[in-house]
Amino acid sequence: MSWHRDGLDSMSEPEKSQLKRTLELGTVMTVFSLKKSQPERRTLQVIMETQQLSWNRTADKIEGVLDLREIKEIRLGKNSKDFEQISKEQKDKYSDDACFTVLYGSEFVLNNLSLAANSREEASKWLKGLEILYKEAQNAPTPLLVESWLRKQFYSVDWTRRNSISLKELKLMLPQVNFKVPSVKFLKDKMGDMGNSKDDLSFEQFHQLYKNLMFEGQKIILETFKIEGSLFILGRTDRPAASVLYLHDFQRFLLHEQKESWASDVKKVRELMTKCIYDTYRETNEPFFYIDEFLTYLFSKENTIWDTKYDSICSQDMNNPLSHYWISSSHNTYLTGDQVRSDSSTEAYARCLRMGCRCIELDCWDGPDGKPIIYHGWTLTSKIKFDDVVDAIKVHAFVSSEYPVILSIEEHCTVEQQRHMATKFKDTFGSMLITKPIEANAEQLPSPAQLTHKIIIKHKKLDSQQENNTSTIYTSCKELEKKSGFLYLLDPIDLMWYKHYCVIVDGKLYFADPSDDDNEFARTTSQEINSTNRHFNEKWFHGKMGKDGRQRAEKLLQEFCMETVGRDGTFLVRESDTFPGNFTLSFWRNGRVQHCRIRSLTDAESTKYFLTDNLTFSNIYELVQHYQTAPLRCSEFELRLTEAVPSPNPHESQEWYYKNLSRGEAEDMLLRIARDGAFLVRKRDEPNSYAITFRAESKVKHCRINYEEGKYILGTSAEFDSLVELISYHRKHPLYRKMKLRYPVTEKMLERYCAEKDYGSLYGVNYVDPNELAPSKGSVKALYHYQSQQQDELTFPRGAIIHNVKKHDQGWWKGDYGDQTQKFFPANYVEEIAAEILEDFSNQITEDNPLGVICRGIVELAKCSVVKQASGMHEMAYVFTIQPKVPADALALDIATESLEDLFSWYHEVVQCSQKIFVQEENRNEMERKQQIAKELSDLVVYCRPAKSREFFPNVKDCTDYKEIRSFAENKADAILKQKSKEFREYNRKQLSRIYPKGQRIDSSNYDPVLLWQHGSQMAALNFQTPDKSMQLNQSMFSMNGRTGFLLQPESLRSDNSIKHRPYSIKIKLLGARHLPKPGRSIVCPFVEVELCGTENENKKFKTVVINDNGLNPVWSGATEEASEEFFIQDPSLAFLRFVVFEEDMFSDPNFLAHATFPVKGIKTGFRSVPLKNGYSEDLELAALLIQCEVNQLGEGEEELYSSRQQLRQRPVEGLYDTTPIRQRTLDGLYSSSAPRQRQFDPMLYDSYTSQACRREQLPEVPKRRGKDKEKRPGNSSKFYT
Repeated sequence: MSWHRDGLDSMSEPEKSQLKRTLELGTVMTVFSLKKSQPERRTLQVIMETQQLSWNRTADKIEGVLDLREIKEIRLGKNSKDFEQISKEQKDKYSDDACFTVLYGSEFVLNNLSLAANSREEASKWLKGLEILYKEAQNAPTPLLVESWLRKQFYSVDWTRRNSISLKELKLMLPQVNFKVPSVKFLKDKMGDMGNSKDDLSFEQFHQLYKNLMFEGQKIILETFKIEGSLFILGRTDRPAASVLYLHDFQRFLLHEQKESWASDVKKVRELMTKCIYDTYRETNEPFFYIDEFLTYLFSKENTIWDTKYDSICSQDMNNPLSHYWISSSHNTYLTGDQVRSDSSTEAYARCLRMGCRCIELDCWDGPDGKPIIYHGWTLTSKIKFDDVVDAIKVHAFVSSEYPVILSIEEHCTVEQQRHMATKFKDTFGSMLITKPIEANAEQLPSPAQLTHKIIIKHKKLDSQQENNTSTIYTSCKELEKKSGFLYLLDPIDLMWYKHYCVIVDGKLYFADPSDDDNEFARTTSQEINSTNRHFNEKWFHGKMGKDGRQRAEKLLQEFCMETVGRDGTFLVRESDTFPGNFTLSFWRNGRVQHCRIRSLTDAESTKYFLTDNLTFSNIYELVQHYQTAPLRCSEFELRLTEAVPSPNPHESQEWYYKNLSRGEAEDMLLRIARDGAFLVRKRDEPNSYAITFRAESKVKHCRINYEEGKYILGTSAEFDSLVELISYHRKHPLYRKMKLRYPVTEKMLERYCAEKDYGSLYGVNYVDPNELAPSKGSVKALYHYQSQQQDELTFPRGAIIHNVKKHDQGWWKGDYGDQTQKFFPANYVEEIAAEILEDFSNQITEDNPLGVICRGIVELAKCSVVKQASGMHEMAYVFTIQPKVPADALALDIATESLEDLFSWYHEVVQCSQKIFVQEENRNEMERKQQIAKELSDLVVYCRPAKSREFFPNVKDCTDYKEIRSFAENKADAILKQKSKEFREYNRKQLSRIYPKGQRIDSSNYDPVLLWQHGSQMAALNFQTPDKSMQLNQSMFSMNGRTGFLLQPESLRSDNSIKHRPYSIKIKLLGARHLPKPGRSIVCPFVEVELCGTENENKKFKTVVINDNGLNPVWSGATEEASEEFFIQDPSLAFLRFVVFEEDMFSDPNFLAHATFPVKGIKTGFRSVPLKNGYSEDLELAALLIQCEVNQLGEGEEELYSSRQQLRQRPVEGLYDTTPIRQRTLDGLYSSSAPRQRQFDPMLYDSYTSQACRREQLPEVPKRRGKDKEKRPGNSSKFYT
């Protein structure tokens, strides 16, 4: 917590209780938010029952809550962006010592709650109280955590705090916690078992119902303890209180099953039992567990699989040289998301440092005011001030760990701004900054213990002999670019303008793929985005209701209000029957329906809507929104619109809905719209059944939607109130894998496709796709020239690269080449390209292309003409068109800007480039210019000097400078491990190495760090903001040694004295799970994958069966397929056991839910709880697996057996591999086919001694094709119902 802890540790328990009582009563404070221009007054109070902090507008309306356990930092003062939103005059009203910010969340980017108390004393009370409550929440025993969780679920329904919920409310609430209720009768039976015959239940009854449901669903697990011969045997397990477990029984369980040596002390066993008993009135001298309490204990955090002794710092291990440690390291630390578009933030530095990271990166570029900025150069990432970053580092560097922090500087600044960097480092860090060696005559790096609270600078250093020499650094992309910025490109599929980031370099226009964030700026004529028609998707809008619309509206309102005991103000809006173009507001008042005409007034520019002459609105939506918050006043009454009457069938007015459309007709329509995301919804022949037909992964697919009990159900349990809501949801969230709904297939769109050109060629005919610069996955290289014989065949020269290859039978494949997309070619005219060559091509693309792999297309401006559209196009005023000169009917690219100035600037630049073919030479000369390194900054570099030699390791024995550090991209590191593995290990014993992700990882994904750790590399720099497997392994690794960020390497890496480890045997059996997360609307269908990572048995794994519709208490114990596996580990120092929970969605695809990753050395034996974490390795509330784990060290005989087993695995099976030459086998495999027509090969094709000229003379025989060779779809080719 970032504040001064005056008197907190000396507070007595009564004082703490009084302080907590003050927080529970609440305080009115000022809340600041970036989303609101003015601060607002809110009541802040702690809800003790749920362990939450809430802020309320009124006593009965909670505006927001946060879990106390999710608090990461409380920062005193105006130290968040929320305070920057208000004016200086307003900011001066609030004292710094009365303001504070609560940072909370369970992801990398945290949420802010910025507050101003009424006085310094009041702020101090809240700061102290919140820290006390945070610690209590972290240390709370499992029974209290369960009660707190149950309270949250109960109050989510019982928001009036009447301490009672109805049976209907219970049925709605249980699916929210991942429990599928079979029927209302099921709940009535459960309540009857508790002696409750009413239709509502209190919290105490709800708690008992929860306990019963959990026990009934998982009591089969307890059968494991009834095996004969076991040292620990349970009694009856058919009911929660059928038998009890006494103190000495539990002690015997801990000693014999759990192998807990401390359990020999009965006092400690008594303390544990007392802590885990929910009933505080039960006798504690001789505590006992009921059988359901024992089952709950097995799942609890008190029974964790992790040995907590590894959480403490081993001080004697901190005295080795820095090169003997693995060091937690970050890549591009300033980023909060991907490498191209995300925000840069000082908060990212704070987050990484507090997570234990000890090596952070600063990408420094020239700033506009003579001071550097930090961002990912040549990209759209936002920029932050260098000075702000240094200030943040000082504040957060040593909060979580006292050991040194390394600042890795990637320098792009001029000498003048480098001098400012040096001055800022010295002024801010002062004595913390290392400016000279710790020991003058040392022959090795200092230890972490010698460098506590020190900052080390990693930066290029001037040669000691030639300090005036210049050093080459990267040239700014601005020296390469002729023009960059945002432009609007017309998408001819839906005739919508989308905002793309565009760059003109070397006479080419590069444009990126639009992101979801950019689409909010898109200009469109689409009805759904047009603000004047925004009401179309609102449930209160009923559209045209026919000639008797007034009577139908009255009937709907009457029926709705009778069912819901409707309040005054219940309403709907419809199109007026009497006045075309106007609307009618129908509402409920004093027990009857009244109608009010919404009039309109149209002038030259726009249409205004109003109920009263003195207040007009731009559209119907704004009018309704206004009168939902402000009353409608007239001479007779004053009324505020309250509840909306939903339209019975709102989807029928939607353009994507088809009432009479067969499956085949829907497929034909979708096949004509060749874009993923195209969709329509149709009524099926079966009653209460619909289908959504969509394109994904270039395939037409269908998914059934059922209508049951007033809900539209997609898949098994995702429920929606209407089809409109379903479609709106999946326009924002993926429906199938990563595909979101985007293009509604309408009659107008289909007519346009019949009349106009093939839009699928937009990114192939004239605009060079980045994939055409290099073969992508599934690419082949032409061995011979081939001239097409039919229109659907490719023509290509020898050496051509054909990609997006789809292998068909009968000797013919399909692929793309140049302007020809998905056409046939003979398979025996090509050869596949090795993966290594593909990667080299991919690397070259990113180096040469300013947009890297996010580039969607490239236009060669030298081959185009440019035309201004004087009258604009599709509601955009400033438009110009780029028209390729060849071929004559090539599709044009329409481009729009937001202003006349931008139009002139871009148009002028494009015209210039179209007239110049060679523009790269001048830019290339600029790139070769060298900059000096500022001497002031060079002087601050002591221990981390980047190596000057370009060779990986010229001669390891001659590398005597222990202060040297070498940095490699991951692909270069892979080459080193293949070529100079031994030298790399020897180098790392004395010097430092840092590995960072390759440039192609635009999405901020991470490489696997384990192999680098195994070779002694100290700093495997990862993207901390990315919740992937590599980062989860990294956080598991550095959870040891007190999360200091330093972990001593094993003796085998530090010296030649390798120690032979005795192999481990670990047997894992999955039994069950509790409280799995629910990420979407559906109840999850979980399965678990258990994997051994980082050993010679890399990627050995097994997984359980899928449990349908149960994320609350699924069970795998007793399943027909035993969910167990035995792992063998030769060296446990870098082995990890990883549990990953997935849900299987309605398409049978796995989706990540949670994980738990542990170093093998810290795993305990017995029946153990596996606490689960989210993707960011943050704890999930109560989520846990229950496993049976047996950990054994193998004896000598077993070790020999294990060794023989490993050798047997590695030995090739006799007869498995033939002796055919490798090239012959590869080509045979490449071209062999089981099709009826066999391709005929010229034997000379495989003769390595045949001359090239001879090969050209004897081409392979082209396979025969039947008829026209049109690809036919099978009668039922789209699968698609789940």
